[in-house]
Amino acid sequence: MKPSRIVITGVGLTAPNGNSLAEFRQNLLNGVAGIERIEIRYMGPQLAGVCHYDALRHQTKKEIRVGTRAGSISIYCAKEALADGRVDWARQPKDRVGIYIGCTEHGNVETENEIYNISKFNYDTKFWSHYHNPRTVANNPAGEASLNLGVTGPAYTIGAACAAGNLGLIHATQMLRLGEVDLAICGGVSESIHTFGIFAGFKSQNALATNADPAKASRPFDKARNGIVVSEGGCLYTLERLEDAQARGAKIYAEIAGYHVNSDASDYVLPNPVRQAECVRASISRAGLTPRDIHIVNTHATATPLGDIQECEAIRAVFGEGCPDTHINNTKSYIGHCMGAAGALELAGNLPSFDDLTVHPTINVDDLDPACALPGLVLNQPRKVAKVDTILNNSFGMLGINSTLIVKRFAP
Repeated sequence: MKPSRIVITGVGLTAPNGNSLAEFRQNLLNGVAGIERIEIRYMGPQLAGVCHYDALRHQTKKEIRVGTRAGSISIYCAKEALADGRVDWARQPKDRVGIYIGCTEHGNVETENEIYNISKFNYDTKFWSHYHNPRTVANNPAGEASLNLGVTGPAYTIGAACAAGNLGLIHATQMLRLGEVDLAICGGVSESIHTFGIFAGFKSQNALATNADPAKASRPFDKARNGIVVSEGGCLYTLERLEDAQARGAKIYAEIAGYHVNSDASDYVLPNPVRQAECVRASISRAGLTPRDIHIVNTHATATPLGDIQECEAIRAVFGEGCPDTHINNTKSYIGHCMGAAGALELAGNLPSFDDLTVHPTINVDDLDPACALPGLVLNQPRKVAKVDTILNNSFGMLGINSTLIVKRFAP
C-alpha cells in the first residue's frame, strides 16, 4: 500500500530577521541580516541572532515568567502556524493532535541561571526555584505548547543536535502515516543565546564568529569566514494527510517528498562528507528523484572553515557538474545558526520559491573560497529561475547526525 501523502498547510516562525514567513522571506530577498551584539555573562558583548517577537500575543506575563524561552518560542510558533493554516481549533479533536519539536539541547539556560542566582546567597539552595525541574526536562518546549494549546495527544521534543529541525518534520510525517495523529505541529526551536556555555564552548573550539560589523559576521563559503554566530529562533508547521487537508479546503505550501537520517560514527564534532553524501543520496532516492530533479539545495554550512568545505565535498559528490537546474544557497548568512530551529527555519525561507521562482542568495560572500565554489551557488543577489519544483534541505549536527528533507511543489 502506498504511504499517505503528507502536506504542509501552515507555517509559524520567529527568526532574528522576521516574525512571520512574509517578513522573513522579504528580508532574505532584500539581504537584511538579523545579527546584533548582546551581553553574555562572564564573556561580555558577543554576536548573536536575537528574536524580537511579541510573546504576550499568546501568553500572559505569568506564563512567560514561569516557563522557558524555548517554551515561549514554541507557543508563539505553534499558534501562528495554526492561524496561518486556518485550522478550526475549537472543533479540532485535541487527542488527535501531535506536537513534535526538535531541539539541540534543553535545560542549560535554566540551570546556569539558577546557579548564578543562588551564588548571590552563598549558594543556599532554599533560593532555588521550584519551577526548575519542569523548566529543564527535555520535553519542556513541546510540553509548554501542549499546556497552552490544550493538546492531549503526544507532545515531546526530539533531541537531534542541529539536525533537529528537520527531524521534527520527518518524525511528524511518520506519525501521520502511521495514523497516530491527524494533525501534527512540528519543526524546531532554539533558546541557545541565553546560555553562556554554548558561546564559551564554541570559543574554546575557535569556532565562534567575530566581525566588526554584526550584519557581516555570518559568512558561509567566504574566505574570511571564522566561525558560527549563535542564534535563537523557531519554526513550526502544521502537517496533515493530503485527504484531510483537501477536505477542509486548506492552502497547501508543499508536499513532503523524501527524507533520510544517518550518522557519521566518526567524530564528536568534525563532519564526515562521505556520510553526508550518503544521506543526501538516500533522501533523493526515497523521493523517487535523481539529483538533476532537485532545483534548490539549502545548505547547512555554518561558516566554520572546515565544516563548509566538507559539506561542499558532499554536495559536489552528489550533484557534480551535471545538474544545470540545481541552485544552491544558505540561510545562516542572514540569521546565524539557530541550532535546533535551523533546519525548520531554513526550509521555511525557501518555500515561497515555489510561487515566486526566486532563489534567495547566500550573502556576505565577498571572496568565495575556491574549495566552496559549487556549480549553481547563488551569491549576494536573488536569482530568478525557470523552475522550482523541489527543495532539498540539509541539516547536520554534532556527534555525527545528518538529516536531509525534500519537499516538492504540490500537484493534485
